[in-house]
Amino acid sequence: MFNRQTWTILLVATLFAVAGGWLQHRSRLARVPAGVHVTAIGEVAPDLALMGTDGRQHRLSDYRGKRVLLNFWASWCGPCLEEMPALARAARQHANTSAVVGIAMDEPARTQAFLTVHPVDYPILLGELASPSTSLRFGDTAQVLPYSALLDADGRLLATHRGPLDAATLARWLGGGPAD
Repeated sequence: MFNRQTWTILLVATLFAVAGGWLQHRSRLARVPAGVHVTAIGEVAPDLALMGTDGRQHRLSDYRGKRVLLNFWASWCGPCLEEMPALARAARQHANTSAVVGIAMDEPARTQAFLTVHPVDYPILLGELASPSTSLRFGDTAQVLPYSALLDADGRLLATHRGPLDAATLARWLGGGPAD
C-alpha cells in the first residue's frame, strides 16, 4: 500500500494546502482598510445613502419591510450583463414581498450610457468606488462582480454570493425561502 515516503509526501502536501488556504484568508482580511466595518451575516446593514440614476438620493432603509437583494455590478462586467434579465424577471415576480436594487460600481456617466442601451426596471444606485467601496461594506473583500447581498425585511444581512445568481437561488432568496 503506502510506504513511509508516500505518507511523508502526503503529509507535507496537506500542510502546504492548509497553509496556502490560511494565507489566502489572511490576505483577504488584509484588504479591508483599518476602521472599516464589513457587515457580517446576521448584522443590520448600514443605512447607506446613495444617489440613484433618477437623480435622487436613496437610503437602504427606504426598502425596509421587504427582503432586499443588493446586486453590485459594473458596465464592463460580462456576467453582470448576462444576469440582469433574470434579476428583472425576479424583481417583477416578487415585487409585493421583495425588492431588487442594483448598485453600479462604475462611473456615473458609464452607468447611464450602459442603462440607455440595456435598461432595467428595478432601481439602480451609484456605489462608492473609493476605498472603502460600497460592495466591500457588504463583504465583497475580493472585489469580484457581480456580487449580491440579501437583506431581510429588518435590514439584516442574510446571505452573500459572488458571481451570477441562478434562477433557483433568485426564487428562493426573493420568495422568502432560506438564504443558504
